[in-house]
Amino acid sequence: MKLRFTLYALLLLSLWACQNTPAEDPSPPATIALFTEGTDDWSAKGNADWTFEDGVIVGKLDTGQGFLVTKEKYDDFELRLEFNPDSTVNSGIFGRCQKQELSPETCFEFNIWDLHPNQDFRTGAVVTKTKPLAYIETLNKWNTYRIRCQGDHIESWINDTKVADLQDGSLEAGYITLQAAGNGTIKFRKVALQELE
Repeated sequence: MKLRFTLYALLLLSLWACQNTPAEDPSPPATIALFTEGTDDWSAKGNADWTFEDGVIVGKLDTGQGFLVTKEKYDDFELRLEFNPDSTVNSGIFGRCQKQELSPETCFEFNIWDLHPNQDFRTGAVVTKTKPLAYIETLNKWNTYRIRCQGDHIESWINDTKVADLQDGSLEAGYITLQAAGNGTIKFRKVALQELE
């Protein structure tokens, strides 16, 4: 009788453990490499000279503006990349662009321009939306940019420091763009996107 009770208790304990074991986490969403050399899922526009040098995207220009733009639209995503601007270039990353052109009214413009004449729009700002939460010096070195758009929650980090956090549901799915403007050189590498549910 005692043995039967012990076996019954062990059986109940095993059933309880099976029911309360956490389910395995689903695998993370696949990472999509953007703006890779030789692919046709992006196009270049404007007058910047874009080249690839050992896996690095290099944008140079003397005046005007140029950009690389995806052919696909993305809604909820996390974008990670590395960037290296010189001291004269005006650059940025644009997300959820409603058209294949650049505008802070029809895109979220995550700025790269430490020396912007209006420091409210310097590196880390989402232009016309919010000034940077922290001032990060990025000139002439490699830095990381992480951008997360999920629903109306827009966030970004530079070198693991949060620089933007806002609620804005004005823009839905759109193109992603890398920019070079004014004069100078901007470099990008390791541009990777994960779509979010």
